[in-house]
Amino acid sequence: MSLLLNTPAPKFTLFSTEKKEISLSDYNGKNMVILFFPLSFTGVCTKELCMVRDELSIYNDLNAVVVGISVDSLFSLAKFKEEQKLNFDLLSDFNKDTSNSYGVLAEIFAFGMKGVSKRSAFVVDKSGILKYIEILEDAGQIPNFSAIKNCLASI
Repeated sequence: MSLLLNTPAPKFTLFSTEKKEISLSDYNGKNMVILFFPLSFTGVCTKELCMVRDELSIYNDLNAVVVGISVDSLFSLAKFKEEQKLNFDLLSDFNKDTSNSYGVLAEIFAFGMKGVSKRSAFVVDKSGILKYIEILEDAGQIPNFSAIKNCLASI
């Protein structure tokens, strides 16, 4: 499945690390950065999310909220969030439905693991429309945060 710019973002409802259901519609009226990442407690994922943590005020100034989504359980995500002092929501897509609807579910990941989210970034505007899509085939790469910030500044 391939998503297109300027089309509605796929809806989702997932559990946060605080064990609360969070839906895409909860962010209506706000710009949003959705970051899918393969696995918590791994080097590149930790680097990526800590970069966002350290620059969260920039996203706030651009009137955007950030959420991270992975197929990890909400329990392991909670520990990861606590250890890394992450200051934005992490959502568990344990059943892989959201990763699938966004077209980011990797068939095969490292060490033969199946069903892990590809590292990817989406910007959704206040009306729920996709304004930026970046799906990385190489999990060692980090999304283009400059392009994400430029996109947010333009909407």
